[in-house]
Amino acid sequence: MPATTLAPVEGRAVWYGPQIDYRADGMHVLSPAEIAEIDAALAHLHALGSLDFPAITPEAFPLPTLGKYFSALGRELLDGRGFLLLRGLPRERYSLDDIGLIYYGLGVHLGRPVAQSWQGELLGNVIDVSDVEAQARGYHAGGGQRMHSDNCDVVSLMCVRAARSGGISRIVSAAAVHNRLLETRPDLLAALYGEWVFRRMELDAQHGTGPMTKNVVIFSRDTGQLTCNVSGSYPYRAVKAGDWTMTQTQIEALDEMARIAASPELFLDMSIGEGDIQFLNNRTILHGRTDYEDSAEIATRRHMLRLWLQMPTWPPLPVNQGMQSPADYPLWQRQRTPFMEVPTRYLAEMTRRKAELAA
Repeated sequence: MPATTLAPVEGRAVWYGPQIDYRADGMHVLSPAEIAEIDAALAHLHALGSLDFPAITPEAFPLPTLGKYFSALGRELLDGRGFLLLRGLPRERYSLDDIGLIYYGLGVHLGRPVAQSWQGELLGNVIDVSDVEAQARGYHAGGGQRMHSDNCDVVSLMCVRAARSGGISRIVSAAAVHNRLLETRPDLLAALYGEWVFRRMELDAQHGTGPMTKNVVIFSRDTGQLTCNVSGSYPYRAVKAGDWTMTQTQIEALDEMARIAASPELFLDMSIGEGDIQFLNNRTILHGRTDYEDSAEIATRRHMLRLWLQMPTWPPLPVNQGMQSPADYPLWQRQRTPFMEVPTRYLAEMTRRKAELAA
């Protein structure tokens, strides 16, 4: 896209972290009545028997009043600033597995959970198990993460165990990054609208639709709204595999985009406490996290639950944006085994594997 055709993004999607108090402008604190409604929904779910996650629907987890709030939230995430922190759920009241059920039950009132990798997990356990899993991906590795986006419409995190210190959620408006590039380096912004080659993770491709590479754009306005999808690793994977060669301009564009996204003038740090739930429009917000100090024992490490949600009421994401396609999700889900994401089962399995490796 020639630099002369570029235009700044306007509207509420353009925001700057230092100018926002998310506690006042981006947080909903659950009322006692809303918590009671969640408790009633959990009791109803338990009365139905031991339902696996795919069977948990809005009908199985009824929220007569709060469900309407989540319906409106979908529109706010699309047309507004794109983030919300839900606070006030008393984490100490619930078992770890009930917390997982509540989180999933709330999520289905907002969107449709989709598989998060070739393994087919619908409820992700975000925890450092890099001492157990070879080549652990970002959500199973510790430390900080640079700004990136995932492969869904809404990405959500719930904190069930905080780190000893650090691990703050860091988010940035993709539109603000876009506009800063337009002001300072329109040539690099034009490159981000151009075509790139990204290389998928091998097992994601193998168990999904098959193709290893995908031609993508990082910025797009094909939906009528600026959308962004970026990960620093996928283009370099393509280069390393010999799938394509990045130009010097493209290399510089990725680096400059990452630098601007990590600028204190733009990003917003959000503390997600135990029981808090964060919802992000993955099309308009990049997210990462600060470094953190963790526990040696798996059972007491920083532990977040994650949902990837499709939003059927939103305009479809352009086919040339994002690493996966909607056709991948049901194919990945075939690898899933019943109840595999249940948090206590997951932690027990990771602990077992760690002990086995140490033996």
